[in-house]
Amino acid sequence: MTISKKKNVLVACGTGIATSTVVAEKILEKCKKEKLDVNIIQCKVTEIKSYVDSADLIVTTTILKDNFGKKSINALPLITGIGEEQVLKEIIEEIKK
Repeated sequence: MTISKKKNVLVACGTGIATSTVVAEKILEKCKKEKLDVNIIQCKVTEIKSYVDSADLIVTTTILKDNFGKKSINALPLITGIGEEQVLKEIIEEIKK
């Protein structure tokens, strides 16, 4: 039996407050259903560089100019509701890796 380490998911938006909170809550809710242990780090897009070293995945509500050498997923559908399930599925698959 392999014990997977807790994954760090960096959730970033323009201010690090509003939309990242919505996205973080949806990711945590889905992870709980999937019995996945994750640590969410919320920040502003401009702060990603400060946190990226400890992140396993970057989830943003804006377009990133740089992927910082990590997998990044645009989570705008978690705000709009259009395509939400597909994005959550992609995030969960990435966390399970």
